[in-house]
Amino acid sequence: MLDIKLLREDPEAARAGARKKRMPDRALAVDEALRVDAELRELLPRLDALRAEQKSAGKAMGKLGPAEREAFLDGQKRLKVEIQALEEREKQLRAELQQQLSLVPNLPDPEVPEGKDDSENVETRRWGTVPEFAFAARPHFEIGEAQGWVDFTRAADMAGSRNYILFGDLALLHDAVLRFAVDLMVARGFVPIDPPLLVRDAAMFGTGFFPGGEEQTYRCEKDGLNLIGTAEVPVTSLHGGEMLAEDVLPKKYVARSACFRREAGTYGKDTRGLYRVHQFQKVEQVILDVADKARSLQHHRDIVENAEDLLQAFELPYRVVAVCGGDLGGPQAMKYDIETWMPSRKNYGETHSASRFYDYQARRLDLRYRPKDGGKPQFCHTLNNTVAASPRILIPLLENHQQQDGTVRVPKALRRYLGDREVLGRPVW
Repeated sequence: MLDIKLLREDPEAARAGARKKRMPDRALAVDEALRVDAELRELLPRLDALRAEQKSAGKAMGKLGPAEREAFLDGQKRLKVEIQALEEREKQLRAELQQQLSLVPNLPDPEVPEGKDDSENVETRRWGTVPEFAFAARPHFEIGEAQGWVDFTRAADMAGSRNYILFGDLALLHDAVLRFAVDLMVARGFVPIDPPLLVRDAAMFGTGFFPGGEEQTYRCEKDGLNLIGTAEVPVTSLHGGEMLAEDVLPKKYVARSACFRREAGTYGKDTRGLYRVHQFQKVEQVILDVADKARSLQHHRDIVENAEDLLQAFELPYRVVAVCGGDLGGPQAMKYDIETWMPSRKNYGETHSASRFYDYQARRLDLRYRPKDGGKPQFCHTLNNTVAASPRILIPLLENHQQQDGTVRVPKALRRYLGDREVLGRPVW
């Protein structure tokens, strides 16, 4: 959520930010927020004056005679009714202001590229060499089905489309990837967390997923809870409503969790295989720190590097792209995606997203810290990034490391999690 002061001082910046993100309807919320704010600012002095008048009435009443008191009390009753009406209107206006501010997207940083959608994201660098096979390379789902490692049919029968069951070595590889990711982050000073998978609306709102992301969320209506689509939600919300001491910042957390997404609006896209599924496991890195832009920029570089180091350890070619305005979500100020080479797609596919928010999420969560110098409390800055998301990461692992006979070579970094095996599977072709 943006500070209302920013909208007062430079409303066009907020409108331009919404337009850059291709959210013209959200630009209208800027004007509506300012309208409500103006009414609220006009109301408050009137309400304060009436409260002051009411407060001073007790002294005046003591000086009145019996005949004057009745008229005076009638006036006080009318004053009380007027104050109550203004207080109710104040309450309504504050709620309406919060609602409109919640619709205004975060300002995209100047470095965010112009563009209408993900096709116009801008590549910043590449790592690794795209493999050239001396045989007809196969897609991950053919490898997995031939080895008996994955079953989409039974999963669909029991749970619907976009579901899967992993067996044997692929289930072990899936776990190995996630364990490596957690170990990598713990070694770099991140505190591991096992977070809740069901959260209240306040956590979804606070991290910017509501309003706007309801269609992608599995909701448990009876309990008023939501299945998370990323551990970003519970971990960033962890200190919501708290006043942290500056000395305890930055907070660096890593969480492994199951995640759930409805994938609404993707009918007909990526219907085969493990690329777009409803349930998956993710290791997420989250940082909370002081309100310092330079530190946020450095944290952003660091969390991208963490993910790159994992992909390099897995010997997977990838590229980093700067996400353009039209592909940038409402809460993000800047985002980098990491896309890993997937031979079956003959292209790079997104495996990681790294975002910085400055104080946008913290304002919604009321997440603050008290500066060491004794200054007034400040809202924290927040960032997050995927470390590993499985089963999607299994696609490049199977496809880039496949061998002609259908077995799969294990990258050296993962062998210790798999009994020091160098190859998974048996010859099937």
